[in-house]
Amino acid sequence: VKLEMPDVNLDEEVTVLAKSPEVVETLEAYAVTWQKLLSTAVGEQLKKVPQGNGPLAEIDFWRERNATLSALSEQIKLPEVKKILAVLQEAESEHFESLHSVLTDLRKHHVEALDNVRFLSTLERHLKNLTHGTGFNVVLDTIPSLMNALRMVWIISRHYNKDERMVPLMERIAWEISTRVYKVVDLHTLFKENRTAAKNKVMEAKSTLEEWKKSYFTVRAQIEASGREQRWEFDRKRLFEKTDYMASICQDLYDTLQVIEEFYNIFGPELKAVTGDPKRIDDVLRRVDRLTSPMEQLTFDLFSIKCASQWRFVKEEFKEGVLVENVRQIFIRNFKNPPLCKNHPPVAGAIYWSRSLFYRIKHTIIRFQEAEELLATERGKEVKQIYLQVAKKMKEYEDQKYSQWRDGTEQILPQLLKKTLLNKINSVLDEAVAVEKSVHFSVNFSPKLHEIISETKYMEQMGFPIPEMARNVALQEDKYLKCIDGLKNMLDHYDRLMGTLDEAETKLLDDHIQELWRVFKSGHRRLNWNSLGISDFIDRCTQAIGKFESLIHQIHKNSEDINNKLLLIESTNLFKSPPSKNGDELPKVKEFFEHIKCERVKDVEHMVRRYIAIGPLLTKVEGLVANTNSGKSPKLFSYYAYWENRIYQVLTQLILKNLQSFNASIVGNVPLFQTETILSAPEIILQPNASEIDKMTLQCIRDCVEVTKHFVRWMHGTCIECPPQRIEEEEVITLSFYNDISQNPLIIEQAVLITQNVHKLLAFLSNYLNRWKRYRLLWKLDKDIVMEKFAAKKPACVVFDEKLQFYTKIAQDVTQQPLLKDERFIRLQLGPLAYTLQESARGWVISLGKLLNESAKEELVSLQEEIEVDAFSS
Repeated sequence: VKLEMPDVNLDEEVTVLAKSPEVVETLEAYAVTWQKLLSTAVGEQLKKVPQGNGPLAEIDFWRERNATLSALSEQIKLPEVKKILAVLQEAESEHFESLHSVLTDLRKHHVEALDNVRFLSTLERHLKNLTHGTGFNVVLDTIPSLMNALRMVWIISRHYNKDERMVPLMERIAWEISTRVYKVVDLHTLFKENRTAAKNKVMEAKSTLEEWKKSYFTVRAQIEASGREQRWEFDRKRLFEKTDYMASICQDLYDTLQVIEEFYNIFGPELKAVTGDPKRIDDVLRRVDRLTSPMEQLTFDLFSIKCASQWRFVKEEFKEGVLVENVRQIFIRNFKNPPLCKNHPPVAGAIYWSRSLFYRIKHTIIRFQEAEELLATERGKEVKQIYLQVAKKMKEYEDQKYSQWRDGTEQILPQLLKKTLLNKINSVLDEAVAVEKSVHFSVNFSPKLHEIISETKYMEQMGFPIPEMARNVALQEDKYLKCIDGLKNMLDHYDRLMGTLDEAETKLLDDHIQELWRVFKSGHRRLNWNSLGISDFIDRCTQAIGKFESLIHQIHKNSEDINNKLLLIESTNLFKSPPSKNGDELPKVKEFFEHIKCERVKDVEHMVRRYIAIGPLLTKVEGLVANTNSGKSPKLFSYYAYWENRIYQVLTQLILKNLQSFNASIVGNVPLFQTETILSAPEIILQPNASEIDKMTLQCIRDCVEVTKHFVRWMHGTCIECPPQRIEEEEVITLSFYNDISQNPLIIEQAVLITQNVHKLLAFLSNYLNRWKRYRLLWKLDKDIVMEKFAAKKPACVVFDEKLQFYTKIAQDVTQQPLLKDERFIRLQLGPLAYTLQESARGWVISLGKLLNESAKEELVSLQEEIEVDAFSS
């Protein structure tokens, strides 16, 4: 479109030209022409629509409009056009307003087109990826970026910020995404492709369709969260109805591919190898492949919402076909070992399993019958035929299972009812020498009987005729359960009681246990599950066990009393130290060992009294078991021996633990007693000396072991103390536990260890005391002889001074030594020794002083005499 210019000289001023009628008339003619031309051109542009359904067509549309309107706008901007308009306006021409209105409209549409081209160009790269991208991965990556770009256009653009512009653009984008899925997901080839690749393709298509909606709502939420932008309230049906439906179709196709793959996984090479029937497996797989034939031959648009009912029909047909085939294969795979419901017996459970499978396919066929067009198809007829075959096999399976059960039950049930009530289990092969602990009893109600009762109840529920004997047994189930519980409780009671007996008590109660077994005897020899006296038998056994339990309780009470006495004996402390005194004062050696000896005598009296009380307690047991009180019943022979052995063990532990405890005190760092150190020239010794301490310790250990002499042994096979035995004419001995215990290697070893530890400590103390010998000059030399020799030398005062300082320093050195020395279990009192040494040093000082005094006196007298002689001579 090109505007034709008038052949008029426009060089004059506008006001001059406007006054010329000829010029104005000419220009008005051209104005009318321009108005018609521009109106037609703009009208034609407004009538045009984008050529295509995709978003790129919209960009092309606006570019084309912008190019056309831009060319017209450029012509209007020419100087001569502007001057013509100015002349017409000045001349107040009636055609000016009409032309001006058309020009204004042109400018408005041109600005709009230019603005839209500019903003839509920002989307072009994303839209090209969406349209021409090589795979769904490109599209998936593009959609979020595209949606964000749309948001920016919505915010900034002056024309795409309204629903009537933005919704159609988004609708075109949704169409483009749908078209991509149309092109890729082709049912004619989908099921012939590699299944993994096909599944991936379908899931990528579904993800792309879902991403479109997901990205929209993500950006919409961002817009709402900002609070500054105009919200997106678009028509969701226009934007997502198609893509949502297509996504659901993709899921249906994926599920179909998954089912086919599972079939191929089940009926793969491994199953062929296991079954050894590859032809049969291949037949199954061919039937599986035929399941998808209706989908590959669709006569309608799969992704059209209008065809949803037709697709649902095809999908249901596939599902029903899969179900019938699945049930058939489940039955074939598991009929030899079917999975059972909880509490179902094997046969009735297998029949129930078979029927449940049948009801599943029966329900399917009923639905097929409701839709006659389904059964009328080739696939429908094939499914019906499979159903009839499977149903026939299931019926034969039921009949065979029931028949085998009925015949087997009628044959075995009489034998099971004739079994005895109890089983006697003897782990010792020779029953004559059976030990009570090795004999056990159990209820002999066969699990097969439980199973027959359960089978009978379920068979009757399923409508099968029941053998008369099986029915009678099933009707008596409560009676049998009551008897079984009674027998189990009775035997549990018996086992608990037997479990409380040790070997000695088991031998002690041998006669009573044998008597109890005689009561049990009819249960494992004569009575069976047809017997009428089962309840009476349980009552007799329960009463006998109760009586036996009472006897055991009384024996255990006496055993507990004996054990308590033995525990008190075993826990006695035979080395009780004297109570502590005030300050650092400890008992002296003799005082310490005398106290231990006195306390031990008192404790031994208590221990012996407890020991003597054991005999009467055993006599009580004799009365309970043998109805005698002699203390020497043959029936208690092993029981006496058991307790005598226990007493020996207790006394052994008593002595051993006391010696160990005493040894721990000896090697510990807490002093037990104190001993003084004295000077017994030329030696420094302990008081009492080491030899005496050693003897007292050894005697204390010996006395500890000899405590067992007070425990007199029993006569053989009794609990009566053995009287004193005369060996020679006047020698009488008392048999006690001492002889055995004193020879126990552990006790001997512990006694030797104590002695060695005492020796080591005494030797260490002796070495320590030797250090005091450095003061031996105080007592080694005879003071009188030394003084006499010293005086004879007529020493000078300086020599006297040296001697005096030497002995004074010794006295001071002694006072600085510690007066107490704790070493292990002995405390050394060094005070007496230090006092003796100090006194000795002072004696030397006094003697030197006297000698010095006498020497000085002699010199003084001599000096006085000289003075007097000199004075006289003067």
